[in-house]
Amino acid sequence: MEIATLWIIIGIVLILTELLATSIVAVFFGIAAIVVGLLLHFGLIESYGNQFLLFGVLSLALLLGVRGHFKRWFVGYTADSNEQPSQFSQDLGSRVSVHSDFVNGAGRVVLNGVQWDAESSDALKAGDVAWVVANQGIKLTVSANKPV
Repeated sequence: MEIATLWIIIGIVLILTELLATSIVAVFFGIAAIVVGLLLHFGLIESYGNQFLLFGVLSLALLLGVRGHFKRWFVGYTADSNEQPSQFSQDLGSRVSVHSDFVNGAGRVVLNGVQWDAESSDALKAGDVAWVVANQGIKLTVSANKPV
């Protein structure tokens, strides 16, 4: 097997391992290995020393220069409070309609066209109007009485 092909295969394997690791490191090693393989294939580099030097420099440059930008694509985006303020506080005091009867203090309500799990100490029935008094993650606390 040709050395250039080996570099390219190693690069592809490293990129595929990123699917398991999600640390956003192996993908850049993989890209660097593919670039070294292509440069070797086209005769732009030859010695083993240059291959490993280019691989190391390229991997480090990609990790330091690009990793932060791509990390959100691979891992997902979580907004800091400075980037996007929470919308939960603006829902406090909002009017909701009860979607299903509350049984043992738990039921479903509709807020802004979206159904939410909710809890309440009031006996609420489907079709009733209630008011949001608290938000605990993905569960609303509602009351039959409008908060002041």
